[in-house]
Amino acid sequence: MEEKRRARYAGAFCLLAALLAALFIWNICSGSLSLPVREILGILLSGEGENAAIVWEIRLPRILAAIVLGGALSVSGFLLQTFFANPIAGPFVLGISSGSKLCVSLAMIFLLGRGRFISSWMMIAAAFAGAMLSMGFVLAVSHRVRQMSLLVISGMMVGYICSAVTDFVVTFAEDSNIVNLHNWSMGSFSGISWENMAVVGPVVAAALVCTFLLSKPIGAYQMGEAYASSVGVHVRRFRVLLILLSSVLSACVAAFAGPVSFVGIAVPQLVKQLFRTAKPMIMIPACFLGGAAFCLFCDLIARTVFAPTELSISSVTAILGAPVVISVMLRRRSRAWREGA
Repeated sequence: MEEKRRARYAGAFCLLAALLAALFIWNICSGSLSLPVREILGILLSGEGENAAIVWEIRLPRILAAIVLGGALSVSGFLLQTFFANPIAGPFVLGISSGSKLCVSLAMIFLLGRGRFISSWMMIAAAFAGAMLSMGFVLAVSHRVRQMSLLVISGMMVGYICSAVTDFVVTFAEDSNIVNLHNWSMGSFSGISWENMAVVGPVVAAALVCTFLLSKPIGAYQMGEAYASSVGVHVRRFRVLLILLSSVLSACVAAFAGPVSFVGIAVPQLVKQLFRTAKPMIMIPACFLGGAAFCLFCDLIARTVFAPTELSISSVTAILGAPVVISVMLRRRSRAWREGA
């Protein structure tokens, strides 16, 4: 039995890795100018070529951003689902992404409108502040409301309010096209530079390492707070760590790609079905790979289907992710009905 389980895990990881590699090649070759694989290999190996600037300065940073930020968003969703013990908890649904978007847009408009430079670190800090404010409101509501449906509705209302305020300030900014502010506010991986990736990469990597080191406490927490306490987990401190890590991961996404919907909810559920387990040591790396592949595929659709017009990444992730969320809710409803019967 154990050998079969390990073989299933290995096969699932190989499938995700192969899918990610295939999407990487497909993305780097596709665009308004299609490039053959042979030319891409020559550019990557030599750094030179007629289209080297397109590959190195436009496509590669965008692809790496989709991989890193997509994986971060998926892991953030897994942490929030663990925290609230509910499969539909996620940064977008709970209003965390919208809070981050609001603070980043305010920082960008305030500083750029005065001719000042806003660094990648400033964007992450602003996004983290917005994430913590939104999460603080959700946690305050969770102490008064025990029904998850009401908590989700409260988070969604916070998200709508933050999105409305963001749209208002972006619309009436002096120059709403600075650094593609409109595209960013709708959700997009375009315009991300190597400088941005040099900052966001280490931050996401550090957060992922810390998350993986918490695998055993997360596994105990999945069994219930009482069980976690009985095996030596400091539950209050552990919950704070979950909040901080999930907020850092979602803040990195909001800072550079804007709001990206449904990835944090749908991907952990798809990965759980693929691996048939909820073990954190399996789920954390699997969620990262799954989120990276999912966002690469969605970004490919967003920039190629109606080229040269580019879709918002959230439009594509919503179309593909919403059916997964609906399916999860229907299964939970069916399971509750059978247990009640």
